[in-house]
Amino acid sequence: MKIAIIGYSGSGKSTLARKLAEKYHIYVLHFDAVHFKPNWEIRSDVVKKKMTQVFMDIHDSWVIDGNYSKLYFDRRMEEADEIILLQFNRFSCFYRAWRRSKVYADKTRPDMGDGCKEKFDLEFMKWILWKGRTKETKERYRSVVKSYPQKVTVIKNQKQLDRYIQSVAVE
Repeated sequence: MKIAIIGYSGSGKSTLARKLAEKYHIYVLHFDAVHFKPNWEIRSDVVKKKMTQVFMDIHDSWVIDGNYSKLYFDRRMEEADEIILLQFNRFSCFYRAWRRSKVYADKTRPDMGDGCKEKFDLEFMKWILWKGRTKETKERYRSVVKSYPQKVTVIKNQKQLDRYIQSVAVE
């Protein structure tokens, strides 16, 4: 089984990825951990692509969490048996990210690069509310839904996410 989870920052992609990896006993790749080296340094595109390619090549089953269109986006969508698109509204994402910053204050989340202590700064706030919701991003999501209707699940709020998680609950 291969699952691609895409969607807006703060919508719960990483948490869902962990739950699905546990449920199906498959490997998980968090793109934030690929993107960031310790202390929020950004890896080169070449290294990020190689890390993604190797992961996809060596695992028959996986969950990949994140958008990162330069990291084999089309291949991920094509190979995925299921694509989950988390399209929470910007204010829900903002609140969720703020709440997460309190839970992980001065700590590194399990889905982040080593030494990347949780932060909720002005730059990230702008990303959640505006910069991460460009026309290009919205069009990419529309294209995925249109291209792969048989394998896309769109989740727009916590109630829908809870229902989805319940439907695949770990027994």
